[in-house]
Amino acid sequence: MTHSMQLAKFAKNNEAFICIACGQEVPPHPSSSRDHCNHCLTGQHVDVNPGDRMNECRGVLEPIGLQMRSGKTQIVYRCQKCHAQVLNVAAPDDNADLITDLAGMPW
Repeated sequence: MTHSMQLAKFAKNNEAFICIACGQEVPPHPSSSRDHCNHCLTGQHVDVNPGDRMNECRGVLEPIGLQMRSGKTQIVYRCQKCHAQVLNVAAPDDNADLITDLAGMPW
């Protein structure tokens, strides 16, 4: 079972950070845990379970598409280092233009 397929054990971890891709400051999530840049949507492969920051990979998560699950929009990522597919829930302050672009990508 891949990391993205495991039953999620959520650990709240909501800190500001500097994006590894675009260099912009990313604020804490408005209501949950921040796991990707709200400007360019890039993430870093840091979690085994949401928010735990226990994954040693630390590769860049490239957004490759969107999917809907349980009424939530999830960004589909592929890790550039280990090639794992990872899902993260889209945040309300994510770049709407990039979310729209991802909706049309055949991943």
